[in-house]
Amino acid sequence: MKERTRVTVVGVGNEFRRDDGVGWAVVARLRERTGERSLPPGTVLATSDGDPGRLIALWEGVALAVVVDAAHAHPGTPGRVHRLELDSGSVAPPSATSSHGLGLGEAVELARVLGLLPERLVVFAVEGADGSFGTGLSPAVAAAVPGLVAAVEDEIARTRGPVSGERS
Repeated sequence: MKERTRVTVVGVGNEFRRDDGVGWAVVARLRERTGERSLPPGTVLATSDGDPGRLIALWEGVALAVVVDAAHAHPGTPGRVHRLELDSGSVAPPSATSSHGLGLGEAVELARVLGLLPERLVVFAVEGADGSFGTGLSPAVAAAVPGLVAAVEDEIARTRGPVSGERS
């Protein structure tokens, strides 16, 4: 039996599509900061293109999964962050949608049906300004990264106590 991972942080997106790389940027910043503020032992920092199967594999069996992804909103405010938390097996419909055609919403629903949801799932969706090809975040989205890193660290700090062996 695989040992349960306590926390997984997943940056979803494509680092070569400008603001779509915000999740990857947050994970990179968390990796850089591990010396400044240690994350709990067993914390997994990962990036993903948003494929539902890969997302489920990353969060299956964890106490807390934090996902950071770019989003489109109409009308949008680049850099605005939406926080969504799993509630009774579903994520409330956001006012923003993922920048991926098939991804997070489908992964959550599939994981729910298969009984593979994490104990707790928190999603930070960041409204983007530029999804064109290239590297580097737009100024508004780049300005949101430090706050996102702090918000992810706060979510992790709020996860206390032993990891249960079973889910309800």
